[in-house]
Amino acid sequence: MEIVILEPIGIKAINLAKITADFKELGCDLTFYANRPGNDAEIIKRALNADILVVSNLPISEQLIHECKNLKMISVAFAGVDHIPMELCKKKNIVVSNAAGYSNHAVAELVIGSAIHVYRKLNWCDQQTRKGLDRENFLGSELFGKTFGIIGLGQIGQEVAKLANAFGCNVIAFNKSSKNISEVKQVDLETLLKISDIVSIHVPLTTSTKALIGKNELELMKSTSILINTARGAVVNYTELKKALDENKLAGAAIDVYEKEPPLDKDYPLFNSANTILLPHIGYATEEAIQLRAEIVIENIKKWLDGKPQNMMN
Repeated sequence: MEIVILEPIGIKAINLAKITADFKELGCDLTFYANRPGNDAEIIKRALNADILVVSNLPISEQLIHECKNLKMISVAFAGVDHIPMELCKKKNIVVSNAAGYSNHAVAELVIGSAIHVYRKLNWCDQQTRKGLDRENFLGSELFGKTFGIIGLGQIGQEVAKLANAFGCNVIAFNKSSKNISEVKQVDLETLLKISDIVSIHVPLTTSTKALIGKNELELMKSTSILINTARGAVVNYTELKKALDENKLAGAAIDVYEKEPPLDKDYPLFNSANTILLPHIGYATEEAIQLRAEIVIENIKKWLDGKPQNMMN
């Protein structure tokens, strides 16, 4: 068996030799690439002889699936798999596993931090101080007592709910199925958007969630509310979000995910929107999460080799 790690996934050099030796004992050769491939042709070249591929958020084309004749498994070092041609993998009996749960704490903490950041205008306050100025009578807002609306009650959504409750928020949620979660009241999406002070999105990107938050949904939100998206960029219509922000129909936004991976174009529309923080997709990017991710990815492969696959997405 040939295992190819197409791009860096946070495996420390000190651990790589042991991982390689462990797989050697299982009859597998491991090839590790320490840099991201520059184009599709290079991706295919690296993957061509692989039985098992490891990839993070690098887009995998249908062409690669067709050309990699030996491919039997893809271990994705990410929670989402919308960058993998899942239908084609299913058709060709290629197992796809994800790194479920690796970034729950990291993303949830970023959500809370982002809400505080927007409410207290920390970027602006930092610049005021550096300029030798004061707060100019600015008053921020507290999380305590706010209605915190969570769209999607998966593992990350549930972790956000725990933290929001700890800050004294009234936590409500919309989920496609009912879940019995302490101190979380489930409501329909329209109700959530109408009454929430903070709306945080935690759904995967699917045909049903693409543009889930558009013009009509944004118009339901209060002018004092803020939107946080750490899920997938395409879940929100950012053109409509910019309009809502520019017309003061929303009080602010925190965005970590976009239509494509950063770096963004220098004229990206949201750059000029007021009270908005834009992050370069860092929700999962903590030392702890990346270490756990690598462990899950390797374990996924070992379990599959043992005939007991885990975290299967197809």
